[in-house]
Amino acid sequence: MKKAYIFPGQGAQFPGMGKDLYETNNNANTLFEEANMLLDFRITDIMFNGTEEELKQTNVTQPAIFLHSVVLVSTIENFNPDMVAGHSLGEFSALVANKTLSFEDGLILVSKRAHAMQKACILQPSTMAAVLGLADDVVERICREIEGIVVPANYNCPGQLVISGEIEAVNKACEALKAAGAKRALILPVGGAFHSPLMEPARQELFEAIQATTFNTPICPVYQNVNASAVSDPELIKNNLIAQLTAPVKWTQSVLKMVEDGATNFVEVGPGKVLQGLVKKISAGVEAGSV
Repeated sequence: MKKAYIFPGQGAQFPGMGKDLYETNNNANTLFEEANMLLDFRITDIMFNGTEEELKQTNVTQPAIFLHSVVLVSTIENFNPDMVAGHSLGEFSALVANKTLSFEDGLILVSKRAHAMQKACILQPSTMAAVLGLADDVVERICREIEGIVVPANYNCPGQLVISGEIEAVNKACEALKAAGAKRALILPVGGAFHSPLMEPARQELFEAIQATTFNTPICPVYQNVNASAVSDPELIKNNLIAQLTAPVKWTQSVLKMVEDGATNFVEVGPGKVLQGLVKKISAGVEAGSV
């Protein structure tokens, strides 16, 4: 019986996130104030008092979710994970939780990642769409058949796959997917094509930042998005983290592998409850909750 701690990505944010922790927990308060000093703005002002629209800006959203997750970890008594994983951005939170990255380095990398992704979105107008009710291989085949760039981006759970790419190609794919029997193929309100080849400029920018950062040997394995396998080698973790920006998030495969490796209890750490819902759809026999 093993416990897996899982960390959410972009989209889990909400106004007021973390405010109660800031006001009631000394550890949390210290980390929040440290983040305000490390970033070039007071992120707590936006997290606690900002609007939904302000929180949706990528350069705010990513550090805010990371910060909320890592602060929550600091409040868990005798935190001793058997394994960790994070969905997209959440992988950075997971790497701080398992001591691969320091809090400071993790926050700085997340901030650089957010800015690099924002720039890539401006360079190439692009989008993502959620596809419901089709088998993964059908979605993969249709994406291959569409002219232009459109690829599977997030394998969230069986019957739920997000595609990503050029606006016209994603729109054409959505029509073809509906014709193939998808229950829904819905354009998402995102700024660009995350986890697609269109993030290559951001990947190059993040490559330099990650290479210059110290990665330690973790206290437990991380199941990474790129290969859906347990990884403990700092160099391999680094390479997978760089590749993650242009590669799909293999969340379904990661959860199945964690279950295969003995995980019976999944604990979501961060804002929202999306991941525990996905875990239950992926593997009905496990326990899934949140901090």
